[in-house]
Amino acid sequence: MIAASHPILSCDETRELEARLFGGDEAKEWAAMQRAGRAIAEAVLRDFEEIGRFRRDGRVLVLVGKGHNGGDALIAAGEVLRRFPEATAEVVFVFGERAMRPLAQRAWREALQAGRVEVKSGGSVARAYELCLDGIFGFQFRAPAAERVQRCIEEVNAREVRLRAAVDLPSADLFRADFTYATGSVKRPVVESETAGRVRYLDLGFFSGEPNAGKERVLTPAVLGRLAGLRASRSDKRSFRHVFVLAGSRNYPGAAMMTVQAALKAGAGLVTAFVPESVTAAFAAQVPEAIWVAWPETPDGGLALEGERLLRERIERADTLVIGPGLGRERETMALVEGVVSNATVPVVLDADALQPGIVRAVKSPCVVTPHAGEFQRIAGGKTLEDFAAETGAVVVLKGPVTRIANEETVYHSFHGGPVLARGGSGDLLAGMIGTMLAQNSSDAVLAAARGVVWHGLAAEALARRRGQVAVRTTELLEELGAVLREL
Repeated sequence: MIAASHPILSCDETRELEARLFGGDEAKEWAAMQRAGRAIAEAVLRDFEEIGRFRRDGRVLVLVGKGHNGGDALIAAGEVLRRFPEATAEVVFVFGERAMRPLAQRAWREALQAGRVEVKSGGSVARAYELCLDGIFGFQFRAPAAERVQRCIEEVNAREVRLRAAVDLPSADLFRADFTYATGSVKRPVVESETAGRVRYLDLGFFSGEPNAGKERVLTPAVLGRLAGLRASRSDKRSFRHVFVLAGSRNYPGAAMMTVQAALKAGAGLVTAFVPESVTAAFAAQVPEAIWVAWPETPDGGLALEGERLLRERIERADTLVIGPGLGRERETMALVEGVVSNATVPVVLDADALQPGIVRAVKSPCVVTPHAGEFQRIAGGKTLEDFAAETGAVVVLKGPVTRIANEETVYHSFHGGPVLARGGSGDLLAGMIGTMLAQNSSDAVLAAARGVVWHGLAAEALARRRGQVAVRTTELLEELGAVLREL
């Protein structure tokens, strides 16, 4: 099990955890509420950077229920007001102010001291807001919501809001969130929600000294910890391993280039790339740090079987082998790849066109496969993620809005990344990064895959904060990798 991960809990498990942590002690609960509210405010303002910044005179709409979620939302709103004195918070008490529990009332009193605050009824909210904080229901909610609550949520959903944020869970699974901030722990319903938007796990230290078991888990940035430290002073290029890349075709040369660039940028000591002979000279001029090997081509520009000797002659130097980006699906190339992986003695990363049922099942060495949803359907034949990982023995990185990493024992969720990754080449970069992580940590393929996924996702978020989600190129993500580690 990866230490830098925490369990995803059911609602009952969450209740049990909080009972152990707080034991009904209001002072402990209040301290946790303050930490949660401040963490939400910090995360919201950080996420605003993907669409510019929070406007100094912005209006914040706060939807408050009876319990602690409402308190968290009020504390978060108060923190925003303290940072932006010209901003205004408009508060809707969905069940009335008197219905609030004591700690939520205490949070309300604090919010009143933070800045300009107005109380609104559901029907009197403005047409447009900078931010909406949903704190109506928490994980204790039992469906269905009362009709008047549904109407309130639907009315707010119809308003113009730059960023919609839910505390822990989108209320009644009706509130349409851009982000959901899971405070203290990730509750299983948020992973399954269609309205949660992007999930942010805000670690409040709940699992320090607590049981940390669980088959479904969320990865934290701490998984990158060792990468952010000093490298050994007595080291050379061989210390940081040798990644082999078998990729590209005349029709899709760019994928191979991106994979190589990512492997280098992720810290590989050496990268050898086997690519079509027609592109080798141009690639070597563009990225001279890599070793470029010209591979004979089929008439249609794929990698030909006759080049297999080039890899066989050098394979003893490899620490890992990345196969697939831009290969195309020519029959000869697929036969080549199947032969290569069936004889490979080093760990293998299979991506893109190499994700074929026969190829995946031919691998005998440790293997990481990196499919998106469509590719997974192709190779899994209807099996679940967990069953496929158990059957093949591979570590499966199922890419998506929430990327899941599975072996036969555990499924890890990474909530890092976002829509900035929804463009061609993102997966090619990830394959190269995982290849480097696997070369440097071949004894733990799950940890290597997790590091690659989290680092890739954090870099994507950093890029979106710096440049926005739209006007960027995929390879710009690589320039954020160093900044992510330095921030850790």
